[in-house]
Amino acid sequence: MFPDVPEFRFVDKLLKNAAPLKEVAPRTRTWLGVGDDAAIFDGWLATKDLSVENTHFRLDWSTPEQAVEKHIVSNVSDISAMGGVPRIALLGLCLNRHWSEETRNRVRKALSEGFARRGITLIGGDTVSGEEGVFSTTLLGELAGENPFLRSAVKPGDTLYVNGTLGKSAAGLWILMNHPEDRNLFPELVEYHLDPKIREQAGAELSRLLAGCGCNCCGCMDISDGLSSELNHLALSSQVSIEIEESLIPIDPDVVKMAGYYGISPMELAMNGGEEYQLLFANSAPISIFGGNNNGLGKVYRIGSACEISGSARVSMLCKNGVKMPVEPQAWTHL
Repeated sequence: MFPDVPEFRFVDKLLKNAAPLKEVAPRTRTWLGVGDDAAIFDGWLATKDLSVENTHFRLDWSTPEQAVEKHIVSNVSDISAMGGVPRIALLGLCLNRHWSEETRNRVRKALSEGFARRGITLIGGDTVSGEEGVFSTTLLGELAGENPFLRSAVKPGDTLYVNGTLGKSAAGLWILMNHPEDRNLFPELVEYHLDPKIREQAGAELSRLLAGCGCNCCGCMDISDGLSSELNHLALSSQVSIEIEESLIPIDPDVVKMAGYYGISPMELAMNGGEEYQLLFANSAPISIFGGNNNGLGKVYRIGSACEISGSARVSMLCKNGVKMPVEPQAWTHL
């Protein structure tokens, strides 16, 4: 029984319907240091993401529930990108001291239900208050297969894929920043930026599909900082060159419509927009294993291939006019 103290009552309600802790250790006792979407210690995948009010979310744009869901998704996506499944979380929570009691309760309820719904057990953390709201989650998971997906695992001859259309989050953010009065013109794009719905089991499904065809190596990461940035991450980590094709980049149809409406570049949104949380991956498996929409990966798009290092550009794009252009990282920076 918690003492009748506001913080203790808040924590009690947060944990009331938490997913039960399963006393099962990871099957594979792997170790991996920093450099990928998650580290691994004794088999446990470990990642940490922060969401800061007015940097990662704004409550004049989104609901408390949307802000919380986006935060959870950003963590789950990291575990998925390693070929894993999330299991356990530690939560650090700074409540904005100026939030109403209703907002605090909605944040608490969204966190409690968001983790429990995914089968993620909250085992501890800390709660404070301050001038801005902050969500901080350390998320642990386990590999779905035998081997983790690594940024350093891309090999010459591998094919590059993404498992969804691109540009949605960047397009939604552009609308909110430049024409907030038009948010109802392209509601799905704005919604995707505020509360992205992704295939959270994509990494586990990819691991299953690759194991089924005897392919045990996969270079992978999630697209959180933008495709141009993540391609350069993969190329540098794997010491390969990557060539993508402009005609193959799967720009979301709604992004094409939105860009045409405002006279901006849809390719810019697709290449340099962050917070997509789709998987960017590379392997030598036959493309036929990713066919159809009836698996946990969703629709998979081939975008290019990897080769031995050649020239000064690690990543290049074969444009529709036949010209090959370097792809420079255009990453979002938090500093």
